[in-house]
Amino acid sequence: MTRDTRRRVRVAVLVAGVALAALLVGCLSPVIDSDSSENLGEVDGIAYDESLSLTVEDGLNESELDALVARSMARVEVIRGLTFEERVEVDVIAREEYREQRNTNTSNATRVWENLRYEALFVVGQDRDASTVLDEGFAGNVQGYYSLRDDEIVIVSDADQPTVDKNTLVHELVHALQDQRFGIEYNAQTTDANRGYESVVEGPAELVERLYFQRCDTEWSCVRPGDTAGSSDLEPGIELQILLPYVEGRAFVDTVRRQDGWGAVDELHEQPPESSAQVIHPEKYPDTEPANVTVTDRSTEAWSRLGASDIARRLGVGGDKRNADTLGEAAIYAMLVDNNVIDPEERLSYEHSFSAGWAGDQLVAYRNETELGYVWETAWETRDDADQFASAYRQILQDNGALGTGDGVFVIPDGPFEGAFRLTQEGSTVRIVNAPTGDTLDKIHR
Repeated sequence: MTRDTRRRVRVAVLVAGVALAALLVGCLSPVIDSDSSENLGEVDGIAYDESLSLTVEDGLNESELDALVARSMARVEVIRGLTFEERVEVDVIAREEYREQRNTNTSNATRVWENLRYEALFVVGQDRDASTVLDEGFAGNVQGYYSLRDDEIVIVSDADQPTVDKNTLVHELVHALQDQRFGIEYNAQTTDANRGYESVVEGPAELVERLYFQRCDTEWSCVRPGDTAGSSDLEPGIELQILLPYVEGRAFVDTVRRQDGWGAVDELHEQPPESSAQVIHPEKYPDTEPANVTVTDRSTEAWSRLGASDIARRLGVGGDKRNADTLGEAAIYAMLVDNNVIDPEERLSYEHSFSAGWAGDQLVAYRNETELGYVWETAWETRDDADQFASAYRQILQDNGALGTGDGVFVIPDGPFEGAFRLTQEGSTVRIVNAPTGDTLDKIHR
């Protein structure tokens, strides 16, 4: 991601996982499908168009924070056309406390799957821990989040008196409204489907945030957002995946709103996109479903599929029996950008011919007593799409020092992505098998 793009990035977080939110500029006209409540636009006796006397330079005291939250809630109601069912509490914690929370939230099983996923995408190699990379990237930058567990917004502050980033407050208030009116439930079955659902949560928050600040200095007096933008110091391969629900999610939701109003946006909670592809290409929603890709087990007795419920724990889904994941179009796009295979003029467009033909994929992990490997099978809309992906993936292998040994087998002799890879293509399907050595490839997938 370019330095200029990074300067436009603000960090926000929702309890299901950390996410970045882009500060975008533009001009949109709000369309309101309103509740019939007479109290719409008034919270705790404070109206949406009321002027407040606040001293923000040295932080907000408790009464000032309460008033600012109430007026912000009232304004979110006016834009969104929905009333809050109850007052949203705002808590403040020190940044060090937030760091400690992040350091204790990642299980060993989660770390294994995170490492495997980012290694398969050639983003974070064996020399680093992907969960640690994420923790370190966000811990110093997160401004606040909405806690589903406690039904409250948490502001992460570096000062004794809370300094509230107004973008963060408005954004997280939308999450509180969503939770109260529709419920926020992260029960998607794969990483890619989870990106689709995240877009239903983050897209409206980004859109309302934009509409909110368009009214400042024209219709409303506002506490202007502070200058909290900055680089997350994350690789583009991670950052672009995390940004997808914010950037493309906002565009996707705005497309739905412009066509059918906020009521149709509400219905997205009942029928969210099933893939990042449907978010990137709104015309594919809801009819173009991901292809059902299934990796047949061809391993020897010495190798077994990795923990059936590990992905479920990572996604926060209880009782799940899956033993595979789907990475999706957004992840493949991010991989190609991160590895400099493609350099689109606007990286946040998520559009490139090398990834746009994605139809489905499945990632399955294997382990023996001491080692890991995986099979990643991808399906494409046409053979030409599969050809482009296979060619791009070979370039990634070669750029990482891979040596071809024949029959589609490549070996990276050393470095963070050391191992053996077998790349095969059958029509519009491309299959990648990874193993510690070339002799092990057939033991994982004959």
